[in-house]
Amino acid sequence: MADSLRITAAEIDPQLLTLPWRTKLAEWPSSAIVKLPKGISRHIVRFSELSGMVIAVKETTAHMAQREYELLGALQRLEVPCVRRVAVIDGRTDEQGNPLPAALVTAHLKFSMPYRALFTQTLRPDTATRLVDALALLLVRVHKVGFRWGDVSLSNTLFRRDAGAFAAYLVDAETGDLYEGGLTDGQREHDIDIARTNIAGEIMDLEAGGRVEIGVDAVEVADQLVATYRELWSALTEAESFALTETWRITERVQRLNELGFDIDEMTIQTDPDGTRVSIQPKVVDAGHHRRRLLRLTGLDAEENQARRLLNDLDEYRSRISRSSDEEVAAHEWVTRVFEPVVRAIPYEMRAKLEPAEVFHQVLEHRWHLSQARGASVPLAETLTSYIRDVLRHRRDEATIMGPLTETLTEPLATASGEARDWRDLV
Repeated sequence: MADSLRITAAEIDPQLLTLPWRTKLAEWPSSAIVKLPKGISRHIVRFSELSGMVIAVKETTAHMAQREYELLGALQRLEVPCVRRVAVIDGRTDEQGNPLPAALVTAHLKFSMPYRALFTQTLRPDTATRLVDALALLLVRVHKVGFRWGDVSLSNTLFRRDAGAFAAYLVDAETGDLYEGGLTDGQREHDIDIARTNIAGEIMDLEAGGRVEIGVDAVEVADQLVATYRELWSALTEAESFALTETWRITERVQRLNELGFDIDEMTIQTDPDGTRVSIQPKVVDAGHHRRRLLRLTGLDAEENQARRLLNDLDEYRSRISRSSDEEVAAHEWVTRVFEPVVRAIPYEMRAKLEPAEVFHQVLEHRWHLSQARGASVPLAETLTSYIRDVLRHRRDEATIMGPLTETLTEPLATASGEARDWRDLV
């Protein structure tokens, strides 16, 4: 059987050959399947395990599988949030020698969920808003690199929690096309129109099943995606003109783009012939301003809003507690004395509920609410106990396989009296 298979993969995993490729995907035995929530798909999709990770297997034609495999590889190189490709399996036959569809194998995105799994009972208005905002940002990002999605929808997207918001990942690229010269306005508008129609239909489908709270209007939710997309696209691409005396608006534009999570690669500044007005046109690089800064300083890989929150905490630590003026030294202190002790305090059996950066964000949020109610700062140790008991314990697991946390030795922060305490208890 192995000789008949044709496997395309950047790295061949021998365990790929142990999966039941001679069986239709719909008939795979339960021993080969991992039970995970999945979205609506036009193809048969099953989750399985491969060398300690969970993979998604989708049956399709050999041409479509190879095409999507190549598109996902290109999107990964362009740093677009999407699932990671693993392999294409072609040349499949059953026990009688009858041909079976080819299969595309991708890595399951840990801590991600399809939109239907993000709520246990009904879709709330605020959840719908955060979902479409995340999808609008993803659509802007794929359009910026010249990718026409072709089938924009909540069903073709995976979502990860991101410090009170969501981060969206493209999970289905089979209908897309990548254009080196970028997209025309007509191609972008076509994608936007598809997104609006699909999202309205998906929300209406939930409404028909009684899974939408009163106050969620399907058309309004879809229209919001369009409005958010246009606002983002305008902020990233439009030229701006202002009086020569208003040069502070250049800094304001850069700060606004940074707040949206984008970096500036370069900026074209041009003055009128009479020198009375200035025009600027920013050249924006991919999103991830805060994420890249956090990774550079700490080695922690987080979503954009999580990174923003962690950096705020790091900056506060540096300004109030750290004795070093060097940003990288202070960042190392913060990781070992603040971040890792919080994450490692989570009981082992609960570490699959949320990823570490989201746990840290939620602990900070929980502490703020406790302090507000008490009217005084609540010690971090008390906050952790309360958070684990009252919040985290009641959450469902959002990871499939949780790797071990970094085993870094932590050192408590000593006060003038010699007592070891957390720095937040001192401010």
